[in-house]
Amino acid sequence: MEKLTVAVIFGGKSNEHDISLISATHIINSIPRDKYDVVMIGITKEGRWLRYEGETENIKNGSWTSGKTSPCILSPDPTDSGFIQTSDKGSISKIKVDCVFPALHGKNGEDGTIQGLFQMSQLPFVGCDMLSSACCMDKEFTHRILESCGVKMAKWVSVRENDLPMLDEKCVEITSKLKYPLFIKPSRSGSSVGISKAYTVDELKNGIKLAFQYDSKLVIEQGLTGIECECAVMGNDKLIVSTIGEIAPANDFYDFESKYNDPTEQTFIPARFTEEQIKSIRAVAEKAYRSIGCEGLARVDFFLTDDKEVVLNEINTLPGHTPISMYPKLMEHEGVDADNEMDRLITLALERAGR
Repeated sequence: MEKLTVAVIFGGKSNEHDISLISATHIINSIPRDKYDVVMIGITKEGRWLRYEGETENIKNGSWTSGKTSPCILSPDPTDSGFIQTSDKGSISKIKVDCVFPALHGKNGEDGTIQGLFQMSQLPFVGCDMLSSACCMDKEFTHRILESCGVKMAKWVSVRENDLPMLDEKCVEITSKLKYPLFIKPSRSGSSVGISKAYTVDELKNGIKLAFQYDSKLVIEQGLTGIECECAVMGNDKLIVSTIGEIAPANDFYDFESKYNDPTEQTFIPARFTEEQIKSIRAVAEKAYRSIGCEGLARVDFFLTDDKEVVLNEINTLPGHTPISMYPKLMEHEGVDADNEMDRLITLALERAGR
């Protein structure tokens, strides 16, 4: 059987650039080479697109930009079926690919932006489409869509940047609707970047100012007392819905440091819940995934509150694939190892594109 060519795109201008490099290394190393050839496309922190032809390990440590690279762009013309590469001498060549695997996180990676470019180019790609990616990335839209579909989420209010001149009045409004502690979140940022927890009005104001460094729109959520947990979902129509993974964060909440840098953070697979609780959370994960239009893959994050309520926190449409990431661990628990996961995700992308 003739091998297909998969382009793995990594890096990007988001504040999750370095995490993308680690995820990409895992993904590239896990794609079965007996079925697929891999083209590596890196996006620098400045936004330059480069084809990389060096060792995979140099992606993870960030030294790939010093290796063998050539400028390239993704052609929006469907007849090109891939990328346009230029050499130092000015010659132009085409890199035809059968599928794109975006190993990107955060802004311009999982917010629908690059997915729209893939759709314009008519290239099959791994993961959710433009609209579902955008809606899951935007926490306000996630609230509005899923709550209208009967999925329970934390009480919340939104804040816009033009509210800053009236911050005192806005905080009075927020605290009249929500009870402390409050979580202040950039509406369109991932990996808990820019998120803070407030117990007082001064902490609320400082948290709002911090979050506005990452986005022009915020979501303020009422804090919940309970256990953070996650569910991995894979599929288009027919789904694999994993068991539940439980998180015991080392810090006050599951922030960026806990997710990626703190060795004392603990996870439990399956979660230390009853079978009925796990069944209930899995059912809500599937409902949310279908309601907001996800395809390919997503990680659905929850709280199991002290009152045993299942409350959805967020949906991550391009979950991390670092050595400690929950999504690949949950899939492995379901009998889908790394090579199998990559093969399935690429197959799902091709199926959705009708190829």
